[in-house]
Amino acid sequence: MFATQTDGGGTPTQLTRSGNQQAPETFSPDGRLVFTERGELHILSVEIDGGQMRAGAPQPLFTTSRRTTFPSFSPDGRWLAYSNAQSGHFEVYVRAFPDNGRQVQVSDSGGIMPLWSRNGHEFFYRTVDQRIMVVNYTVKGDAFIPQRPRPWYGKRIANVGDNWNLDLAPDGKRFVALMPAEVIEARESRSHVTIVMNFFDEVRRRVAGRAK
Repeated sequence: MFATQTDGGGTPTQLTRSGNQQAPETFSPDGRLVFTERGELHILSVEIDGGQMRAGAPQPLFTTSRRTTFPSFSPDGRWLAYSNAQSGHFEVYVRAFPDNGRQVQVSDSGGIMPLWSRNGHEFFYRTVDQRIMVVNYTVKGDAFIPQRPRPWYGKRIANVGDNWNLDLAPDGKRFVALMPAEVIEARESRSHVTIVMNFFDEVRRRVAGRAK
């Protein structure tokens, strides 16, 4: 992984070196970088030295038996939400940060891409069939207590696979989301294939015409 200045100045600085694919995900409340590698979450400290970002040694954030992705920290930094496929399909879980070894399942029928509202009692995620769900939660001592998920918006958003297609506004009341295109004309007029026969004969004919 590399880091670079947002204004385009300087040169990219290498943060990690690995033979595996790594993807930066988010920063923890204390300023450490969380990234995924081989389906697991890792964390490393970063600091600015002489205008360049430098990273410490990566450490596993926690270990699971299946792929873990989409980490998201609560506004107060006490909780980490993520998606994990330990049940055979992705569900959304929450565990304390720093980790105490316990996790709470939040989604009940598949879920990815958790997002926290800044109001301190609402939590959102996206289902595998592209619906936005909301969960109210409370915190009692060291316990995270979610209520049953319910639809936040009745319509499905656009399907872009496992890529992000929504984000929560700072007020916690609005989403920016990719929506399916509303096209009136028939699909046949939008999707078609053109087959060109004797392509190279046509190219030679046009080149010869230009030479004259």
